[in-house]
Amino acid sequence: MELDIFRYILLAFLILCAVYTCIGKGLLRSIIVYMSYSLIMSIVYLLLESPDLSITEAAVGAGVTTILFFVTLKKIHVIDAEEKIEDENPDAQIDMTGKQEKLPDVNPKHRRLVGKIFTASGILICSAIITVLIYTVSFLPRFGDPNNPVNDEVSERYIESGLEETGAVNIVTGMILDYRAFDTFGESCVLFIAVCAVMIMLRSDKQDDKEKENNNDRFYEPKNDLILQKAAKILVPVLFMFGIYVILNGHLSPGGGFSGGALMGAGLILYTSAFGFSKTERFFTMKTFRIVTCSALTFYCVAKSYSFYTGANHIESIIPLGTPGAILSSGLILPLNICVGLVVACTMYAFYSLFRKGGF
Repeated sequence: MELDIFRYILLAFLILCAVYTCIGKGLLRSIIVYMSYSLIMSIVYLLLESPDLSITEAAVGAGVTTILFFVTLKKIHVIDAEEKIEDENPDAQIDMTGKQEKLPDVNPKHRRLVGKIFTASGILICSAIITVLIYTVSFLPRFGDPNNPVNDEVSERYIESGLEETGAVNIVTGMILDYRAFDTFGESCVLFIAVCAVMIMLRSDKQDDKEKENNNDRFYEPKNDLILQKAAKILVPVLFMFGIYVILNGHLSPGGGFSGGALMGAGLILYTSAFGFSKTERFFTMKTFRIVTCSALTFYCVAKSYSFYTGANHIESIIPLGTPGAILSSGLILPLNICVGLVVACTMYAFYSLFRKGGF
């Protein structure tokens, strides 16, 4: 009973944080409240006996995402401009570059009317969505019921038939890149879109004053740090080789595209930190990023579309599953792992490059 009350309190705080994040006037305060939302959500996941999601939400939602928000707002000078403008002119607005934007001369009555209509429309839409979600949740089986499908049919199918149907020794990889392959494709697309969005916001204007650019420390290439460069010469090849190993063995052992791609991305970042963008751009540029990510996502989409089309129509696929345990096995899972690894590696380096210098 006490645990149920605690859960209701957490849900109430979640609703309050979500509402304030949407309607709060201060961007900085909204980000802090959003971080609180993620922390509460991690506790909820823990109570629902899902520690992996709890750790991920705390690390990514409350940690990495919040830092990215702070850095982005600081980089485009929104936080400082917001505080200054609120003190000097409460009626002014702030555009996405942090500059004060004077409101056009509009009848105050019309402005208030439009504001009320906008607020009322938002409340109605949100209320409708919440009502539909609550109504849908009422039909879900009770949490923890041993007769739930997740406790019998789904997990049993993965465990008993996963090796035969996917050819992957690693059941988790078979589930992610075969049974739920379109989910993974969506996650990869989210990474690509996130980079595009950050690129639009943070990419440096090429028409900026060159003198101002040269006087800014963030445009300086790293100094000849012999310790860092010697360490990078040893670690970068190891990171790349281990990342490739993790990707190619994702269907045989723990690992796969996400973890292997993260290792390769870390290798690119370490190389750039040690030797500078000028040397990295000899083999990795904006054009390279576009070609690699677009090709990987296109192949992923086409390959899984073919796989799902043949499966849905009971057509035998021409792609063999191979011998379980062999490196060339598991059908499309191996090339899909490679695609995911390439997208993740490029995304990690792209984020680093954008926040470091505003581009490749």
